[in-house]
Amino acid sequence: MTNATPCATNQNVSLPIAWSDTLNNLAKRFGHQLAAIDGQQNRLTYSELNQRAHALARRLIQEGLKPGEAIASLLPNSIDAVWASYGIRLAGATEIPLSWGYTLDEIQWCAQLATFKTILTLEKRTPELLSAGFKTLLAESIASAPLEPNTPIQPLAPVAFNQSARVLFTSGTTGKPKGVLYTNGARWLGEQLLKATLPFVPEPGVTILLMTPFVHGASLLAFAWLDHGATIILHDGVNIEKIAPLLDSDSLDAIFAPPTVLAKITSALAGKRYDHVRCIFTGTQPLTPALYQRANAMFGPKVRITFGKSECVNPITVLGPQDTHDYFSQAEVPAGACVGWPAPGVEIKIEAPDALTAQNEERSDGEVLLRSPHMSCGLIDSNGFRPHEPEGWHHTGDLGYIDAMGRVVLTGRIADVIKTGGYRVNPDEIEVQLAANTLCAQICVTSLASDYWGEIIIAVAEGAQDQWEQQCESLLQGMSRHKRPRLYVSVQALPRNPQGKISRKAVSKMVLATHKLIDGSHPQLEPLSN
Repeated sequence: MTNATPCATNQNVSLPIAWSDTLNNLAKRFGHQLAAIDGQQNRLTYSELNQRAHALARRLIQEGLKPGEAIASLLPNSIDAVWASYGIRLAGATEIPLSWGYTLDEIQWCAQLATFKTILTLEKRTPELLSAGFKTLLAESIASAPLEPNTPIQPLAPVAFNQSARVLFTSGTTGKPKGVLYTNGARWLGEQLLKATLPFVPEPGVTILLMTPFVHGASLLAFAWLDHGATIILHDGVNIEKIAPLLDSDSLDAIFAPPTVLAKITSALAGKRYDHVRCIFTGTQPLTPALYQRANAMFGPKVRITFGKSECVNPITVLGPQDTHDYFSQAEVPAGACVGWPAPGVEIKIEAPDALTAQNEERSDGEVLLRSPHMSCGLIDSNGFRPHEPEGWHHTGDLGYIDAMGRVVLTGRIADVIKTGGYRVNPDEIEVQLAANTLCAQICVTSLASDYWGEIIIAVAEGAQDQWEQQCESLLQGMSRHKRPRLYVSVQALPRNPQGKISRKAVSKMVLATHKLIDGSHPQLEPLSN
């Protein structure tokens, strides 16, 4: 980790990054302003953020931390997660943020990849971590130390631009998660690019609600917001009883709401109107036309779409609120997810559509390739660190095309393409049509292996009501027969990873764990007896 290969685009940059000076200056400017509030109503001012972050950094340095050494954090969405993230990077360590919902097996897998031994966590998680041989550092001990508001904080040394700084983990929807390594420089560049593409500049008193795990997208927006002296509100998941009063009191200026979150809010508060919200930040999953219309009815044309990946964080592309509204106001919205134009410095190209698409496909989409100064250095898997090709293109695994306006439109994942009866079918295209189904919470389209068909397309619904299959058939009337599901299954809940993403492979396994497939020209599923 300490000697990680730097990002190729940053090899000639040697300017250190003064994280400590930056936070010190924020505290001087906005000392008593609120930096963060969490779902338990714990509050953190900029002065407190500065003092706790520096206290953690000095603690790590005093205990012999070496530059680039990996330090993990295992914390819920809370004010502790905020100062802990700042403190680890001030110390010059490689931050390994772990989702609070990770099991011990998942934590051990991450430790195998990122080679960390110390985990900053809460007392309640300590026994299981100690039993697995980890060293723990209690967040409570840092947070409970007395604060000295009138004592100046001596800044720590800047950190090296090309030194390893952060490891994120992929969603694991196609296998075990991989580690994604960033340098300080790539992390800093990504934060500057995100700030430069915000639809408005936050200022003291301006709030944003963050409900997804802090380890990914929520932290990126948190850093951008806090650099301007504004306030973040951290909730651990979507709790409508807590969200509704915030919206009713006009105290929210922005919300980070991926489609799954936006769907819950617009369903639970249907009929409400919140014109004071200035922006709904969304991404990570396709936004359907039906969901956009629900969001527009509730907030107005305020939805901003971005494209980001663990390998290259937001923003890769940006579709601003007015552009998003214009796109979804077309008489016929094209299939796929429009994610906008490349952000400054980001290059996008589509590779070899013919090599990826069968000749009977209706449109030849290709794999989306990208490169950018804020991209990660490379991936870490069970075989070790694998750097990206110097100045090369990153293969995203996403299918898509560039439309006539120069916007990137994503149409699915290469790994998810279903081969059935001699055709290649993109399940995302089917899910977009089924998103309008009003008789279930969510539908996942996946496949089962078949000797007769190659793969059988199935639709699996979460929380389905009577007649949901018939509504699916009605919604798919205009789609080619080979693209329509041959089997329908209802389940209580679809399997999701800690980031809230659904794994199609996990859904297929879940179906086969409770059903037997009777193969043939008219396949059937027979429930297994208990």
